[in-house]
Amino acid sequence: MSVIPVIAIIDDDASVRAATNNLVRAHGYTVHMFASAEAFLQSGQLDDTACVITDVQMPVMSGIELQVHLRAKGSRVPFIFITAFPEESIRKRALKDGAICFLTKPFDPRALIDCLNTALGQNTSEPGKSG
Repeated sequence: MSVIPVIAIIDDDASVRAATNNLVRAHGYTVHMFASAEAFLQSGQLDDTACVITDVQMPVMSGIELQVHLRAKGSRVPFIFITAFPEESIRKRALKDGAICFLTKPFDPRALIDCLNTALGQNTSEPGKSG
């Protein structure tokens, strides 16, 4: 019996959260949605999360800051970034820190699913899984 990966979608825009949720669920994944990075951190869902799909620009803590925070705590959860305001310096930083993809809104749904498949293929350190 295989475990269905849990995907965290973090975006302060409710319509983007809902659309991304529908897309990811349609591909058979379990989704937990959060309106902010802080809500995700306070949820207790980190250990169950197989991949984070997050907006770059959000109030209080950006998606980039969330990635840096989790990496500093030893988390290797894969990140996929989406943004309406692509900046090359931010894209380079995200990818340097291990992001799988950096997509510009509106993004091609197939591109997001391809990124997700790549991210989950690279996340092979799940408990109970052997090579």
